[in-house]
Amino acid sequence: MSRGALVDTGLALGLLAVPLAALALDAPFIITLATKAAILAMAGVGLNLALGYGGLVSFGHAAFFGLGGYAAGIMAHHALNYVPMFDWPTTFMGSTQMLAIWPLAIAVSALAALLVGALSLRTSGIFFIMITLAFGQMFYYFAVSWPAYGGEDGLPIYLRNGFPGLNTLDPITFFAIAYALLLAVLTLSWRIVGSRFGLALQAARQNRQRLQAVGIRPFPVLLTGFVVSGAITGLAGALYADLNRFVSPAMLSWHTSGQILVLVILGGVGRLFGPVAGAGLYIFLEHVLGGVSQYWQFLLGLLLLGVVLFARGGVVGLLAGERRGG
Repeated sequence: MSRGALVDTGLALGLLAVPLAALALDAPFIITLATKAAILAMAGVGLNLALGYGGLVSFGHAAFFGLGGYAAGIMAHHALNYVPMFDWPTTFMGSTQMLAIWPLAIAVSALAALLVGALSLRTSGIFFIMITLAFGQMFYYFAVSWPAYGGEDGLPIYLRNGFPGLNTLDPITFFAIAYALLLAVLTLSWRIVGSRFGLALQAARQNRQRLQAVGIRPFPVLLTGFVVSGAITGLAGALYADLNRFVSPAMLSWHTSGQILVLVILGGVGRLFGPVAGAGLYIFLEHVLGGVSQYWQFLLGLLLLGVVLFARGGVVGLLAGERRGG
């Protein structure tokens, strides 16, 4: 087994070991932190598919994250208040079941990614970044001005949505759900990257003109990768809303896009387990340094600068023994 594979295995087992140790020590708050790390890592896996393998620097992925959250919040809101979501062509009362919420969150986020990608992928570079940012802010201000679902105050989820046969209010059970989904999307990402489509996606990142010269149109390849990326991020958003039992426009803001982008860069862009390492490190720093100073982001910025300058492949690349030359 290569050193990189050992690092990936260690990260997967390490993320699992933290909540199990916290369970033994009766520290449910640590389990919640590990769950948050797993969910943010899942959002990072989605962004990494577009950024690390497709070369698409998206600053609007919070839109898909937030839409997934609102899908969970709105369905639970209608189900708990006995108000139909719609009456035509049939009456639908919403749902408090995760197995019903997740497909809707994925579908809504994928549809939004299709719309954003179809327009933004006609550009590249700084123009692509700004268009994705603009779309993200459009979704954010729409949520702020949507009083039916809380507007800028957000929408509470009074009871965490359910999963058949499991008590989702139990912290370790909810972590297990998030961890299982994280492993599933990591497996999906691994299969995509290793497929012919994944090779075409990486080729589009390196040189779109050369890819087109061999008879493959870059636009459909990049758009498909962007849609899958948005769908995975939307699923993470639905879980994040359930974790907090609350969804607000903050999930759609550019700050959230920046947070996901930072953890992907920290862990390693284009590394399968980069988002896992980045999310774990981000949550650790937020918890430890945040208790020391309200300016902990300054230290995070210094760390990010060090990773960019000296660690090729982020934390995962550094652990795997790869360093950027001087």
